[in-house]
Amino acid sequence: MSTSLLVGLLLLAPRYDLLLRGGHVLDARSGTNARRDVAIAAGRIAAVAMSIDPADAARVVDLSGLYVAPGLVDLHVHVYAGTGEPGSYAGDNSVYPDAFGPRSGVTTMVDAGCSGWRNFDDFCDRVISRSKTRVLAFLNIVGHGMRGGPWEQDLLDMQAVPAAAMALRHPGTIVGIKTAHYEGPDWTAVERALDAAQAAGVRVMVDFGLNKKKRPLTELLTAKLRPGDIYTHVHSGLRDEQAEDGRVSWALPAGRQLGVLFDVGHGGGSFFWRIAAPAAAAGFWPDTISSDLHVNSMNAGMKDLPNVMSKFLALGLPLDEVVRRVTWNPARAIGRDDLGHLSAGAPADVAVLRLETGRFGFTDAGGRRLDGRARLVTELTLREGEVVWDVNGRVSEAYR
Repeated sequence: MSTSLLVGLLLLAPRYDLLLRGGHVLDARSGTNARRDVAIAAGRIAAVAMSIDPADAARVVDLSGLYVAPGLVDLHVHVYAGTGEPGSYAGDNSVYPDAFGPRSGVTTMVDAGCSGWRNFDDFCDRVISRSKTRVLAFLNIVGHGMRGGPWEQDLLDMQAVPAAAMALRHPGTIVGIKTAHYEGPDWTAVERALDAAQAAGVRVMVDFGLNKKKRPLTELLTAKLRPGDIYTHVHSGLRDEQAEDGRVSWALPAGRQLGVLFDVGHGGGSFFWRIAAPAAAAGFWPDTISSDLHVNSMNAGMKDLPNVMSKFLALGLPLDEVVRRVTWNPARAIGRDDLGHLSAGAPADVAVLRLETGRFGFTDAGGRRLDGRARLVTELTLREGEVVWDVNGRVSEAYR
């Protein structure tokens, strides 16, 4: 083939692989909240503009009436599946990422401490390396991970040095250290998690376990955690997040002023309207909205991340702010500024959402219902430009 012919063919080739046309883009990083076209080439965002010529794209998808957001980043999930261990989040309680992420618009999942330094390599080989969905992780300070029962109460297995070493071996994938479910009256679990995080240069996520008078929430949020550390299950009400008069505990805004971040982590038992509604009324919104996905929560009040997002619409948080809390905010919270936005050059992770209007019922972890007028449903999900969910076949060619 002559050079001139090759050049001619290249000039005739479309500039873009896919053009998402006519959708309403919500991109917190750029501040975009308007109708825009989004062009994708070679698995990356190539351009975002008011109008892009369809002739420049190999395939054009009309998204009029739909919302186009960065691929959702679920900051709190449990996906260490496949070990066969019963009753364990390092086993049967976890779900496979690709079985649930794409249909929820989630392109990045952050496992919340299912594995520790002893079994992270197995988690990486068994799940992370095999998933289309991007899987990142908070490493449990417990070496054996979130295996329940005595495993998570074993202070001898909470070792900062090997935990930090494992995190340093996997920069960008291990994004923090998790402490969870510790029932003792002391600060050992939190302090060793902080030691590991400090050594590895990452943040801590705390599931505070059972409420203990000797280690109060006020001390955790105002004296223990550092700026950028994450308190999850903020609407559980199980650890004095709400004062006796029904108002938000003063510790929460005090912690926020010091830089602590607050995450939802809905799960099967950590989101109650009696806690979330007064917090919303007081203007205390979470920094990040996450699902705490596992086999029980997905079949109960949580269901999926768009359903949790819809609950915050029902509480009065504007749609663009809801999307911010599942895209750009969690990406920044884990130090992955390459994710959670639609800037040119970013991975073409995209969630296309349909906002349905009507009357919908949303239940909390206690089975109480709050009615809402809007519900988010995932229409289309792209992972690095590849279609991984397309509920109405919008990218498919029509049958003739």
